Amino acid sequence: MSRLVAVDWGTSSLRGALLDARGKVLEERSDARGILKVPAGGFPAVFESLFADWMQPAGTRCLISGMAGSKQGWVEAPYCACPAGRVEVGRQIIDIDALPGARISIVPGLRDEHAGVPDVMRGEEVQIFGAMALMDVDEGVFVLPGTHNKWATVKKGRVKGFRTFMTGEFYALLSQHSILSRTLDANAPLDEAAFVEGVTRSDNGQGLLHNAFGARTLALFERMPTQELASYLSGLLIGEELRTQSLHASGEVVLIGSPALTQRYALALHATGIATRTMGAEATWAGLHALSVFLDADRTSS
Repeated sequence: MSRLVAVDWGTSSLRGALLDARGKVLEERSDARGILKVPAGGFPAVFESLFADWMQPAGTRCLISGMAGSKQGWVEAPYCACPAGRVEVGRQIIDIDALPGARISIVPGLRDEHAGVPDVMRGEEVQIFGAMALMDVDEGVFVLPGTHNKWATVKKGRVKGFRTFMTGEFYALLSQHSILSRTLDANAPLDEAAFVEGVTRSDNGQGLLHNAFGARTLALFERMPTQELASYLSGLLIGEELRTQSLHASGEVVLIGSPALTQRYALALHATGIATRTMGAEATWAGLHALSVFLDADRTSS
């Protein structure tokens, strides 16, 4: 394979990279047309408008990860059960026949089970595989912050299991639609001291539902400036998330995501004595490149 068009197609936006045969990024593009903004039957047209020129040279392949493979996406790529690694996921890549002459495939997501309750991810598994390839490791704890944060445990190159936390969505709800929105500025820049104070407070044994109310009373009695309240609330929520983890025996935690979010998780983890390493978009492109070896393979026996 001479070139790969790597695409991460999410719910609210998408991004793509043109990779050479060795996985080097030649060019990147992004667009606001996530799957929720694509009309029924509109995926081929959106794809062509963004990547038709990249697909022109003979032999170019495209591999897509993320929500484009969901039931609401372009073509459903069924979830692969954990434990699963690059081989198990690669064997379940789905080829789609939507554009004449274009060779496009979609990566399946992962699913896990917690006492009879399913858990799922789409796109994060590719980032984990990419981070492992870039770091040359085959085990560890990987945290992928976002609207719905993922905590994954990897053993011998396979995602043994993972858990999802709606921390980002709860922050949006509390900061924009609850009584707290009257006194805090959700767009205020991160205040590290207030954030760490929230992380520390979350471990007081009183629970999030009680601690969150304190973000209102601290403002009511002018004990915390308005511009610090959003950071404090963020710290409470992320601290609550960390409180459910058993991390002290895991060593370094790998954070994968945008700088704005990984910075907060790094601060929170460091406050609890946990070392971190951070990666961004490079993990996605490395993961899709690593999976591309399955595009021309016999997936029933790879």
